[in-house]
Amino acid sequence: MRNLFPAVLTVISLIVVAVSACGGRGPKAKGSVGGQAERSVPKQRQGAVSYTYKVKNVYPHDIDSYTQGLYWHDGYLWEGTGEYGNSKLRKVALESGEAEREIALENKYFGEGIALLGGRIYQLTWREGEAFVYDADTFKKTAAFKYGGEGWGLTTDGEKLYMSDGSSTIKVLDPENFSVKSTFEVRDGRLPVTMLNELEWIDGKIWANVYLTDEIVIIDPATGQLSGRVDLSGLLPRMERMPYMDVLNGIAYDSGTGRIFVTGKKWHKLFEIELVER
Repeated sequence: MRNLFPAVLTVISLIVVAVSACGGRGPKAKGSVGGQAERSVPKQRQGAVSYTYKVKNVYPHDIDSYTQGLYWHDGYLWEGTGEYGNSKLRKVALESGEAEREIALENKYFGEGIALLGGRIYQLTWREGEAFVYDADTFKKTAAFKYGGEGWGLTTDGEKLYMSDGSSTIKVLDPENFSVKSTFEVRDGRLPVTMLNELEWIDGKIWANVYLTDEIVIIDPATGQLSGRVDLSGLLPRMERMPYMDVLNGIAYDSGTGRIFVTGKKWHKLFEIELVER
């Protein structure tokens, strides 16, 4: 057999020379570090933090109030209630649960979420497509706006209004004319989060009741992503539930003390809670 060793050595030498000429001293490849390709590491999505709760205080709540909207202001709870023929706007004393002032909506309206902004209280209606505006001091109706679709929850960041309609979409509204300035979809990762109901603005985030559940979700309004989920299962013990009572709904925040209040539709109790991370 012919000796191929010298020929093999020659070929290997030529390959080494060619490789050196092509890349040894040339510019680094795009995205490389130290001549080695940089590995692309995808950013990890920070999922929603899971919370349970601790009850700090319990207060009375009017069992006739089908709670649709709730907020804290000036030492009182302000509540918007629903049901045809029973919808109201109420200013409620915390310790007694009694209304110090209230007005009723016409029987043709089903009241929904409420929000206070600039000395005015805004109140949605469910399917009637109308929002009412009241003077916060006198409860005198000062304006009314039309809007498309259903009205569920309402809150404010101090400048704009945020409205839910039962879907995964939150509308950002101009408080001067109720026009839609923008919208965003609420998601947990890639999954839309629907049935968003009563809303509350807490420390730059939107808290929302998820209708028909014992859960509150915490939403980053800048991204629409969930930053937290609050499981309030067992808040109102099963043995205390009466046939006329409905689901969890109503979130209020006392920014001065950090207190968080929650209740439900026709519940006889309102709870001050503290979040506990799982």
